[in-house]
Amino acid sequence: MRFSSRVDISAPNPIAAAEAAAKRQGTVLGKLNDSNPTRHGLAPALVPEIYTADPRGPRKAREALAAFLTATYAPRAAADDDSVAFDADGSGSDTASNRTNAGAVGAADSVEPVNPDSLYILSSTSEAYSWLIKLLCDAGDAVLAPKPGYPLIESIARLECVDTVEYQLQFDGSWYIDVAELEALLDDANVGERIRALVLINPNNPTGSYVKPAERERIVALCRKRGVAIIADEVFYDYTLEPFAGNARLAGEPGVLTFALDGFSKMLAAPHAKVGWIQVSGPAGDVAEAQRRLDVIADDYLPMSDIIARDIPALLDAAGSQTDRVRARVHGNLTTLHRLLDADEHGLVSVLRAEGGWNVLLRVPSVIDENELVLAMIERHGLSGQPGYFFDMASNGYLAISLLPEPAEFERNVRAVLDTVNGLVG
Repeated sequence: MRFSSRVDISAPNPIAAAEAAAKRQGTVLGKLNDSNPTRHGLAPALVPEIYTADPRGPRKAREALAAFLTATYAPRAAADDDSVAFDADGSGSDTASNRTNAGAVGAADSVEPVNPDSLYILSSTSEAYSWLIKLLCDAGDAVLAPKPGYPLIESIARLECVDTVEYQLQFDGSWYIDVAELEALLDDANVGERIRALVLINPNNPTGSYVKPAERERIVALCRKRGVAIIADEVFYDYTLEPFAGNARLAGEPGVLTFALDGFSKMLAAPHAKVGWIQVSGPAGDVAEAQRRLDVIADDYLPMSDIIARDIPALLDAAGSQTDRVRARVHGNLTTLHRLLDADEHGLVSVLRAEGGWNVLLRVPSVIDENELVLAMIERHGLSGQPGYFFDMASNGYLAISLLPEPAEFERNVRAVLDTVNGLVG
């Protein structure tokens, strides 16, 4: 596995080496230059804790998170079906396998507990992308990123002086990854040698597609062979909509160096709760080398605030009920969407199958310019939106719609789309 040269992992000076040796032996050294005011009785009453400056995030918070991940996503041997059973009100109840976090495809009987030392807690998955690009890429290197997709990855990579190389998700009634295209990009004489990481969004936004088991097996083997790390963004994983069987988190993947991202923004539907994390897994040697360097980056950026970290256990306790609440909303709205589209006499708007997430893609007649459609919605209904080209869709005629609004508002939004499309075509 190749890492960037921007992270300084040179040998420590003799004093730092002696301090590290004493720490390993359990010896606590005093420091003449200790400028941590919380160690000297100067911590404010509102933040009384002693600041430990653990670069991966406070140990207690990582232990709580590790216990949560182990308990919540442990495989259940009885569950082989990833389908969602829809209730009469449109809400969905997960089968057990929808909350599976198998370390490898097909693992169903047991799972290794998540090790707190494999976790890095930080402010957001956006920050996680930045750290990992620093870890893996030098200026001028590249990462593979999916299209259609959210433009955030490209923007962050550009800030790190790194290129994004797009791989196109394909649609044939459902979305899939063309692994042969990935292999061709890695073999390409112009870009292949510069590619250091493959970004997988599981499920992707806005297509809602999970990484299928067969795709995962081939991708892991390909990345292992080429020395390419996987960055797996799994923030929408728990929000299944119309999934196929066999979904599994990439978190804990042992076959290739893998960095799985998640956080409270989606889990708790709380973008203002700025807590994200990285879980590192893969071959032991690659993991050790990656964490050796990632610790340097984490230390330079300073650890998660203790003020936030002390609330992490309580927030984790609320995660299950909050995720269920959001899942019920998106399932109910998806049911409403299908009902309204089926009832529309013109039949000009359809919805692409979305396996998971909060958003779906509507298909509208391609004779309508996407800008014209959104501008017409603004004029007619005071309603804006994101057309397909925002996500680099390969052709015209798409509109993203969120499944999060309250039911009455969501129905108004759908009716506004139908009215506008029918008016433009009619």
